[in-house]
Amino acid sequence: MASFRTKSPEETERLAEELGQKLSRGNVIFLFGDLGAGKTTFVKGLARGLGVPKDYYVQSPTFAIINEYPGRVPLYHVDLYRLEPEDVYDLGLEELAEQGVLVIEWSERLPFFFDKAIKVYFEIIGPSERLITIEDKNDI
Repeated sequence: MASFRTKSPEETERLAEELGQKLSRGNVIFLFGDLGAGKTTFVKGLARGLGVPKDYYVQSPTFAIINEYPGRVPLYHVDLYRLEPEDVYDLGLEELAEQGVLVIEWSERLPFFFDKAIKVYFEIIGPSERLITIEDKNDI
């Protein structure tokens, strides 16, 4: 487990970009944190690290539920905020995880877990400052 203090959205993106460069097909990332904690900003950095073209606008899939972005491996960005746990089974998350990198916001709403998921926790320290803790049992 490692903790990082970022002082701006750009620093949060850079941290995530470094992680994204190490990810490969089958990696699953759970994001935990309050609204506005920087989860989507983190996903923007992951996308850059995964080689998602710059002309793709990475945004929270709050209403779409799942956004897909092409890169060296596909990035599947999922937001479970509006779903009940029983609604999650129909999303096919296991299949998406096999096809690319799966990132889940509000993963505490999952009725099941992935054994080797990387867990990222966001704590708001100040207006632009975040404490980001990454728990990775995969040794990425």
